[in-house]
Amino acid sequence: MSKNSNYTALGLMSGTSLDGIDAAIIKTDGYSVEYFGPFETRPYNDKFKARLNAEFGKRVVSQSLQKELTHLHAELVEYLFLKHKYLNSEIDIVGFHGQTIYHEPNKKFTLQIGDGALLAKLIGIPVINNFRGVDIAAGGQGAPLAPIYHKALASKFLEPTVIVNIGGVANVSFVADGCLLAFDTGPGNAPIDDLMKRKLGVPYDRDGAVARKGRVDGDILVSLLNHSYFCKSPPKSLDRNEFDLLAIEKLSIEDGAATLVAFTVEAIARSVEYFPQKSQRWLITGGGRHNSFIMEELSKRLGIRVMPVEDIGWDGDALEAQAFAFLAVRSLLNLPFSFPSTTGVPIELSGGDQYIL
Repeated sequence: MSKNSNYTALGLMSGTSLDGIDAAIIKTDGYSVEYFGPFETRPYNDKFKARLNAEFGKRVVSQSLQKELTHLHAELVEYLFLKHKYLNSEIDIVGFHGQTIYHEPNKKFTLQIGDGALLAKLIGIPVINNFRGVDIAAGGQGAPLAPIYHKALASKFLEPTVIVNIGGVANVSFVADGCLLAFDTGPGNAPIDDLMKRKLGVPYDRDGAVARKGRVDGDILVSLLNHSYFCKSPPKSLDRNEFDLLAIEKLSIEDGAATLVAFTVEAIARSVEYFPQKSQRWLITGGGRHNSFIMEELSKRLGIRVMPVEDIGWDGDALEAQAFAFLAVRSLLNLPFSFPSTTGVPIELSGGDQYIL
């Protein structure tokens, strides 16, 4: 295919919230999206999720776990193709993010597990993975990588637009004419989800029901916001377990959840300090948009109504997987997806490792 062609690409994403695996198909030339195809998701079972959770912060992970993770991705691809009547031959490239286990860019290290060569063999389609490697090696943060996709989607808007992804970690993209700025703002859903799992044995605080009943502990919130991360200027990125949340354990489950929601919201709200212009359009994607309490508190804190991306016709569940389909095509075309203003690399860079059968 020529560089002016549209590619049919499949993106695979498994985020730090450990919800499971997302798969999405798009058709793109690496600059804009011509077509949004089907999306499917498959949650991790509790046993596998616990195994992944136990590996967070490790620099080396067993080959058996990597193999099992890769097979789970292949099974979802097979299911998507069967359900939506796609042939393997119809997909030009697969973007395989893998599961982030450890991320410490200041030490030039990040680990996303998953075997790209094995996945290509299992599904019979060329695969690109290790999207963060070149960026990290060049001194970048390795994250976030989705902003160039956000820019492609938001290019139709005349006014500045902010896209916030509230996943395990929260990150923000500021898109305006001639400007793309992005960074991790702070915690997302992960601390709240972990608290719910420890205390109540449930995966998350549905609709913020537990947090609504609690009171924010102001002293703990101030202490959390005094973390050195919030003194750094962007670009910057976080590991899932960056913050010491031991103080939350002494609170009731309701107060703990309320305090963690306040932490997430305040960290996101403080991102405006770094934007070159004000924006009245705040679009929220990621699992956090389903938590009406987080959405209400963020709207209050910002003084404007924040909107789930569905309000403008995007699919917030599919967005991250779509992004890695988009990045796979950009990688094929050697187009950059790391920028000085998003990951802190010295120059614009492409990246990724390609596996062809």
